[in-house]
Amino acid sequence: MNFDYKLDGDIYNVLVVKKNNKNSYIKIKDDLTIYVTTNYLTTKGEVKRMLDNEKDFLKRSLSRARKKMEKDELFYYLGQKYDIILVPFENTEVYDDKIYVKDMKALDKWLKKEMKRIFSERLEYNYDLFDEDIPFPKLKIRSMKTRWGVCNKRDNSITLNSKLIRYSIHEIDYVIIHELSHFVHFDHSKEFWETVRMHMPDYKKSVLILKE
Repeated sequence: MNFDYKLDGDIYNVLVVKKNNKNSYIKIKDDLTIYVTTNYLTTKGEVKRMLDNEKDFLKRSLSRARKKMEKDELFYYLGQKYDIILVPFENTEVYDDKIYVKDMKALDKWLKKEMKRIFSERLEYNYDLFDEDIPFPKLKIRSMKTRWGVCNKRDNSITLNSKLIRYSIHEIDYVIIHELSHFVHFDHSKEFWETVRMHMPDYKKSVLILKE
């Protein structure tokens, strides 16, 4: 079931997926689609009333999704926005708030090298902060939709989201410290967060930034 829903003068597409579940759930997709999961017997009118009752939630969620969409369309590197300037040169150069590059393929290649260099440097730096007896992990980098980092104790590795290169060193350090702390406490217990706080007292600032 699909229909349009008007909120504050804007029209949004609502996609309704019916399943054999008791409760109904609302989620905002990256493209601002309102995704509703509900019971087979729920009518279109009931879905609309549900949305009307959750207008405050919808406004907040759509605002966050819109900001994320706008940010994704811009080029960020280490927390700063840059303009991309195409030039007939082989080398990629960064000056002030501009990156001069031959083409977008060269930009992608340069960015991957920067990820490997910076993430490796920050992993070494943050690993040295730990007095606990933990292994020095192998570094993996890949694009992930829902996680900023992953700790794998089986092969002693840490995987970092490639999109972290868009954020400042502080946010990169937080994710690395978070994953290193999992080698100490493989959960999200009180003791785990105390380990994170011990190595980065203001870690909550980065948590908020990464949630935006």
